Amino acid sequence: MGFTCGIIGLPNVGKSTIFNALTSAGAEAANFPFCTKDPNTGMVPVPDKRLNVLAELAKSKEIIPTQITFVDIAGLIRGASKGEGLGNQFLGHIRTVDAVAHVVRIFENDNIVHVDGSIDPVRDIETIDTELLLADLESVQKQVAKFEKTAKSGEKSAKQNLDLVKQLENHLADGKPARLFEIEQEHAVMYAIKNTLLTAKPVLFVANVDEKDAACKPDPTVQRQIDKVAAFAASQSAELVVISGQVEAELAELAADERLAYLNELGLSESGIDRLAHAGYKLLDLITFFTAGPKETRAWTARRGSTAPRCAGKIHSDFERGFIRAEVISYQDYVSCGGESGAREAGKLRIEGKDYVVRDGDVVHFRFNV
Repeated sequence: MGFTCGIIGLPNVGKSTIFNALTSAGAEAANFPFCTKDPNTGMVPVPDKRLNVLAELAKSKEIIPTQITFVDIAGLIRGASKGEGLGNQFLGHIRTVDAVAHVVRIFENDNIVHVDGSIDPVRDIETIDTELLLADLESVQKQVAKFEKTAKSGEKSAKQNLDLVKQLENHLADGKPARLFEIEQEHAVMYAIKNTLLTAKPVLFVANVDEKDAACKPDPTVQRQIDKVAAFAASQSAELVVISGQVEAELAELAADERLAYLNELGLSESGIDRLAHAGYKLLDLITFFTAGPKETRAWTARRGSTAPRCAGKIHSDFERGFIRAEVISYQDYVSCGGESGAREAGKLRIEGKDYVVRDGDVVHFRFNV
């Protein structure tokens, strides 16, 4: 569907282990830095209990969930912004993704080396954030020099852009990520510049913990490592997902019934991988709409705020090009009325035009003519 979430972090924090559990893709995971040189990519289904309910009512032969693409990106070290280690590759790969899942290590394991010799997740986050900020600052300083030249011409828009880009430069120099810098969309040039920056990417943090801590809940009064990460994430207005890479690797090897029993034993209602998929979906500000019929019930992904024709284009470009109307039933109405026929008879099926903004949970049938 074109929505990608990059998995980043220092070397040996468990990125590839988590990626393998996410995708069952078998990315190499080993106890040495830069094991992951080229990014590994995998499509991950987003669990959605509504699919089974809709499929039963529509008597569908097949169920197809929506998906997010996760990308396992090489580990970063200090100096990456200057090309140290695999820095240039790392930064280039981050630029291609829509959002970032930043994995930090909290688990203890004497057999897996830490590049800085000790477990300190907030320090590790700041190491990567510093490198991303330095790379962004260098990019913005080039823009400052560019606008300074054009501003000398006396052009009003150039002077306005110069003022804004200098504000952005100061914001980054203060150690603040670009995603926390507000620019109105009508400032098209500056809005575009900001969105090319590494620290403008939406981010969530993934705490990779020991097996015994898989079900732990952060508590700011305790001040464990996990609590410090939670506080840092909150300061960035970011979500934190707690995962045990060890547990997820073991779950990936189990049958469905054994998996549920193991989760119950650990005090978990769902796997960390499912929670990460949901968090990535939320981070990208996506919604799910459905198509349902005897052949299949399928979940589709769209950006929140997408119109009916744009969503129709997710299914096929002809649907968007020849869009006529959308026949829409909310999930709640579809279920309470016992399916499409019942919803139609109850007057719950709505006819919507090209300006309709599709909502999460809508069950839609698109009419088109090409």
